[in-house]
Amino acid sequence: MGVANQIAGDVFSFESKSLFVKMVSYRYHVVMTPTQLPHVLAALARAIANEQRQAAIGAGLLPVQQSILGYLRDANRYSNTQQALTEYLGLTKGTVSQSLKLLEEKGWIARQTDATDRRIVRLALTPSGRERLEHAGNAAWTQACQNLNAAEQAAATQTLSRLLTGWQQARQGKTFGVCHSCRHFQRGDADHRCGLTGEALSDDDSQRICREHTPPKAASSEKNR
Repeated sequence: MGVANQIAGDVFSFESKSLFVKMVSYRYHVVMTPTQLPHVLAALARAIANEQRQAAIGAGLLPVQQSILGYLRDANRYSNTQQALTEYLGLTKGTVSQSLKLLEEKGWIARQTDATDRRIVRLALTPSGRERLEHAGNAAWTQACQNLNAAEQAAATQTLSRLLTGWQQARQGKTFGVCHSCRHFQRGDADHRCGLTGEALSDDDSQRICREHTPPKAASSEKNR
């Protein structure tokens, strides 16, 4: 299931968002039980969706266009196709196709035929598309994360990543994780390697989103079968 699909819709107005923040601080910061965790996650998802929508509008983008540009910025060379994008966003092929057409007309993305397999069409950001995306930054959440120290940020990232992976597996969706957290990733001193394709990976490759990502936990489970 696409990550963007988790946070789509149910957007707060400015006034209700302010009230929501006070509610979260009062209701969840003081006491927390396992049954409340999904509610906190849903509240955070709505808040993030609202911030992303406002940032997109401020940069002259529709939210779906911002999601597409952001994905193409972060996707690796195995994942920059229309099919992978459709899987990531959890949207229909028609919706994604129409959005890509508009982005191409604006000169924000470009289509490139794969050099090895000419049946495959790759999608890439243009310089103007990358510039447009930079204008849709989300400084508020960056600042909020900085209120946590390094250890807290690392712990939160690990915990939320596990939750996201568990949700995706329960829904039988692709994880679209970062390359270096995949069971197939083979770390090296100078270069790294993908155990699935056998291809060399750079440090930059290792930080990108991959549609072939498989969580390490899945690898452990298979070994025990």
